Amino acid sequence: MADAQDSARTILVAGGGIAGLSAAVEAAEAGFQVILVEREPYLGGRVARMNKYFPKLCPPQCGLEINFRRIRNNPLIQVMTMAEVEKIEGESGDFTVGIRVNPRYVNEKCTGCGKCSEAAQTSIPNFFDYGMSTVKAAYLPHEFAYPMRYVIAPQVIGTPEAQAIEAACEYGAVETDMAQKSVEVKAGAVIWAAGWTPYDISAIAYYGAGKYRNVVSNVVMERLASVNGPFKGIISRPSDGKAVKKIAFVQCAGSRDENHLAYCSSVCCLASLKQATYLLDQQADAEVSIFYIDIRALGRQEAFFEKVRQDERVRLVKGKPGEITEDPATGMVTVQVEDQQTGKTLREQFDLVVLAAGMAPATSQQKIPASGVVYDDFGFVVSKGQIPGIIGVGCDRRPADVSSTVQDATAAVLKAIQACRR
Repeated sequence: MADAQDSARTILVAGGGIAGLSAAVEAAEAGFQVILVEREPYLGGRVARMNKYFPKLCPPQCGLEINFRRIRNNPLIQVMTMAEVEKIEGESGDFTVGIRVNPRYVNEKCTGCGKCSEAAQTSIPNFFDYGMSTVKAAYLPHEFAYPMRYVIAPQVIGTPEAQAIEAACEYGAVETDMAQKSVEVKAGAVIWAAGWTPYDISAIAYYGAGKYRNVVSNVVMERLASVNGPFKGIISRPSDGKAVKKIAFVQCAGSRDENHLAYCSSVCCLASLKQATYLLDQQADAEVSIFYIDIRALGRQEAFFEKVRQDERVRLVKGKPGEITEDPATGMVTVQVEDQQTGKTLREQFDLVVLAAGMAPATSQQKIPASGVVYDDFGFVVSKGQIPGIIGVGCDRRPADVSSTVQDATAAVLKAIQACRR
């Protein structure tokens, strides 16, 4: 931990997604001590759960592996997973930060051998796959996880199964008596990189999300297409595992809507275009329909939009669906929409419907635990009038793609360094 004498040379980063990772390595490589706090048992955030991301349509391992190596090789970075910042007190250059560390029940001796998982009997929903698959109660978050360390589910702690899991470990890595603890650290600046959450599409009752299994969100679609996802990369219907050939993407699902998210999340159109290519590349006879209000693919991504649009298997329909239903017998999903260009009402069945849910900042649900932080009407952290030394970054400030988020993280580090030198 950072002590009082070096607090002005320490930057705390809250959040281990792509924004937090980028900020942590940039700050450490500038010579500052970094404490990186992440609530999940692994680093990488939502990017780690993607199939591919812009601008190069790379798998997430491309960028994450480089950052993990930079973290591993830099002694100035201390990583705390399964930990949450509970309070921030003090002022720029001299903050006291309270952190709650939740038990992982596996210590640093873990070699990743998997014998604890072999001893486990209980299966639990797989958080990484949004509950579409299961894992053993002793599990690795995913095969590319950093740190490469298992987790014991609290559901089995105190049971004979937990004792068997502990006995199976040859290295003394399993500690079933590990307890929650609270620690305090000193830091000269805090970079808040808690990230974003997809809008809750179950709130859009007329789309049936949460009720119909074959109506899913865009983040779930990433897992459906991923080789380490529930269907090993073969895009399939959650209801029965049947391979998808005919798919519909519904844009602005809960976005640009005064009853839900009033703003445009800017990345959803490109996300749907990208996800359309997942199926097009996989199925030669695929049929893709994209229902939209406006298609927004700014800057250099306009060429990508044109490439997808010109594929004869893709149909773009200007119109926002008014109702979506699912046939319980077949699992087929019916979309009803008025085509604004022809004036006709379309009613058509699809294997799968993907709702392009907007991005809500994590700070809309859980605020930064410091008094005086300023937010806008939607929960985004704003810069004007902000507490000196507490810097919001990435999707906590505005909806953003990976590339923009990484750039914003670099800017946040420069601000943090200035705050440390006050």
